[in-house]
Amino acid sequence: MSQPPHPATADAPRHAPGPSTVRAFYQVLVNTAVANVTSSYLWWGLTFWAYLETRSVMATAIIGGSYMLLVALLGVVFGVIVDRTKKKAVMVLSSSVTLIAYLLAGALYLSFPEDVLVDWGGPWFWVFAGVILIGGVVENMRNIALSTTVTLLVPADRRDKANGLVGAVHGIAFMVTSVFSGLSIGLLGMGWTVVIAIAATAVALVHLLFVPIPEPEIAHLEGGAPQAGFRGVIPAVVIVPGLLALILFSTFNNLVGGVFMALMDPYGLTLFSVEMWGIILGITSFGFIIGGALVAKFGLGKNPVRTMLLVNIGVAVLGMTFALREWWWLYALGILVFMCLMPIAEAAEQTIVQRVVPFEKQGRVFGFAASIESVAAPLSAFIIGPLAQFWLIPFMNGAEGQESLGWLLGPGEARGIALAFGVASLILLVVVLLAFISRPYRQLSAAYATAAPSVNAAAESSPDVDAATHVASLTDQISDAGESLRATVR
Repeated sequence: MSQPPHPATADAPRHAPGPSTVRAFYQVLVNTAVANVTSSYLWWGLTFWAYLETRSVMATAIIGGSYMLLVALLGVVFGVIVDRTKKKAVMVLSSSVTLIAYLLAGALYLSFPEDVLVDWGGPWFWVFAGVILIGGVVENMRNIALSTTVTLLVPADRRDKANGLVGAVHGIAFMVTSVFSGLSIGLLGMGWTVVIAIAATAVALVHLLFVPIPEPEIAHLEGGAPQAGFRGVIPAVVIVPGLLALILFSTFNNLVGGVFMALMDPYGLTLFSVEMWGIILGITSFGFIIGGALVAKFGLGKNPVRTMLLVNIGVAVLGMTFALREWWWLYALGILVFMCLMPIAEAAEQTIVQRVVPFEKQGRVFGFAASIESVAAPLSAFIIGPLAQFWLIPFMNGAEGQESLGWLLGPGEARGIALAFGVASLILLVVVLLAFISRPYRQLSAAYATAAPSVNAAAESSPDVDAATHVASLTDQISDAGESLRATVR
């Protein structure tokens, strides 16, 4: 099948991205790193605090699954807002909502004794966790906007390397967050962790107001009115052969990833104290930096689709081996390699979308992908949490489990979690191998090779106007997006 003409390239851009816009991208990248650190710091702190206070795998699974469920429900809504609003205004809105949510969390913490908040069978635990969750989920709108700024500000032949830098910066944020979240919960407690998150979020918001994003006007497809929700995203996805299959593959990948999301922290906290677990995560998160730096240096090759599948083979093999024994060094080494691979996979998917999808619809396509891909993780997290708590862990701790699988998984307290890791990873490996011989893989590879790079036909190198003047207009955009969400649910 031949690739259809790219709608976004019908007219030549009035001004291609150049050195000034690349410098602006670097500033956006640094500010996003600061924002991600602040939101992740409190979110990780909540997860550590919840498990240490409740010792419930199911509680942490529900918290993590709820986060992914909200990302899934709101992905298209966020994408619509990104496409129909200037990118800086979107980022200001995201940081403002996060700050308000964290202030509410602080007020809740001051209003109730901690023994009330840690009772996960009572309502206030979930109210407190839910407010923090909202602050973290809204941060995803900023991350969707960041993905589109790569197309807006970076020349086409450097976008894969720019996506590598995004992965490296996320790795730095992860490293700082994991270390300080563990130390903060272990040494200061949840109250001071909330206070620090509020202060850091406020600093990030003020800094953002001084970051320029050159975007003279909101881009729309030539001759087309803005479309909301699935009315705009479905045509942009199905017009590219194999793109929908890529999203569905990533969805399945996240289905397996939900197992790791729910169980990696409980497994780590079985092997380490909370302070040491935070430090281990901080050290191993150098893998994010290594993986992102490799992409920034060498790119993704001629076929990022193939690169992404190869990375997933590595993830599957890793998942079957890094918990075979309760050896702290084996688990830590496995996490390090896992974090090296993640930025490569993320950069590959983003680079594919940035090339084959028009800039004017990239926000909603990224949001649609986030929605579809994220819906799988909470499903598996909600299932695996109770399954591990009430069956896998007791089974492997009993005589029957040790007699049947002890030769493979060895003795230990968390052999049930190791069994869950191994089975999920084996399923992923089979699916990736099947994907390599599938028709959509060949179609998307051909589409990427023949597509003209996406550009922003309205891009100019003039400074961005004051974002504050655009934030007020977001009420109408959110209303439209809300209508889209209600239509989606119906």
